[in-house]
Amino acid sequence: MKKIEAIIKPFKLSVVKEALHDVGISGMTVTDVKGFGRQRGSSGGIENNQEYDDEFLVKMKLEVIVEDENAEEVTDAIKKAAYSGKIGDGKIFIYNIDQVIRIRTGEKDSDAV
Repeated sequence: MKKIEAIIKPFKLSVVKEALHDVGISGMTVTDVKGFGRQRGSSGGIENNQEYDDEFLVKMKLEVIVEDENAEEVTDAIKKAAYSGKIGDGKIFIYNIDQVIRIRTGEKDSDAV
């Protein structure tokens, strides 16, 4: 199993969610995060909020757990949906998952996802 973690622009979240739904992903975790990459906090054309002077940019982090054979399809869906062609589109990280356990039922791995 794989954990796919994507850092995306906030306004792309709905589009990415729909793209994931279209490839059969029904659950995900989403977190508000802040950070910067190579652009060092440059908004790359996004309007700056004058009331909030911070060198970090607001982003969304989404996490999904998928079977190994679905990882490429899910990653491609995220890439296409999150793409704007401008600086700061984000990153995708893929991790190996050793085990998943559903707390309520005790189900494991694929049954728990």
